[in-house]
Amino acid sequence: MNSKRISRRNVLRAAAAWAASSAAMSDAQTQTVKTVQTPVLDIAYEESGQGFPVILLHGFPDDARAWDEVAPPLAKAGYRVLVPYIRGYGPTRFREASAPRMAEQAAIGQDVIDFADALKLPRFAVSGYDWGGRAAAIAAALHPDRVRAVVLCSGYTIQNTTAPSPPASPEAERAAWYQWYFNTERGRAGLEKNRRALCKFLWQTWSPNWHFTDETYNRTAASFDNPDFVEVVIHSYRHRIGNAPGEPRFLEMEKRLAERPKIQAPSILLYGGDDGIARPPAEATPAERALFPSLVAHRVISGAGHFLPRERPEAVSAALLEVLKAGQ
Repeated sequence: MNSKRISRRNVLRAAAAWAASSAAMSDAQTQTVKTVQTPVLDIAYEESGQGFPVILLHGFPDDARAWDEVAPPLAKAGYRVLVPYIRGYGPTRFREASAPRMAEQAAIGQDVIDFADALKLPRFAVSGYDWGGRAAAIAAALHPDRVRAVVLCSGYTIQNTTAPSPPASPEAERAAWYQWYFNTERGRAGLEKNRRALCKFLWQTWSPNWHFTDETYNRTAASFDNPDFVEVVIHSYRHRIGNAPGEPRFLEMEKRLAERPKIQAPSILLYGGDDGIARPPAEATPAERALFPSLVAHRVISGAGHFLPRERPEAVSAALLEVLKAGQ
């Protein structure tokens, strides 16, 4: 038996174990975890409904549970809802032991396209927040022929990784403390040792009005035990400011992303009014409208923080249903 087959079997066992660990969830939250093979990853995902596909992408630090209350209205409305665990989270695994555990923006954006290719999806809609929002934006910007509609939480977050970024305001630099922490070896060690406590603290500070339970947090925190979680997170936050190299195969893609490509698909932008990372503008700016030629709406959700799919799932699902109609 070859090593790839052994790796595949291990991934399937991990997915089965993950599904078994979710047996105590409510019926609305229980999902069967499936896996699909891409060139780099065995991506674990959850699926519900039938019809036109909608891919929902979680962020850092989170997992597929973020979409538990967003998916049912979409499935009920006749859509096929696909919720992958992004690289470094939950039962998703790198196929090869020698593969670099990297998570630059181009990689997570390409993962979306690879996921759609593996499932033979010629077109799809996409939504995401945090890392998932960036991945969704990249897929939509670089593959307008594939993406029918977009809902982004926190707007256009594609970065220029080819040049040093200018200093932000003191308030913004303070809010990004965890990124600077991860750019030190102390930060790497801290994430390794205290990953659950650290990530819980981020939940609390990024969404100060969201009073989640320990049960809710612990259900997702198991995803941070992925053996690649620390390396993936550290690489992401170091690469974006030039403190870690990217994969050579993504050099040209990063150059394209540095040019801030427009997202042509009908789009709705959602923002948490009390997001602990950054407060959003009340209305769409001229720059935002230029990046989204088919902008349907810019909405600020009062009282919500960074984790919009968890805090205001009805607003996210309603936005998706609206923009899907616009994209017909």
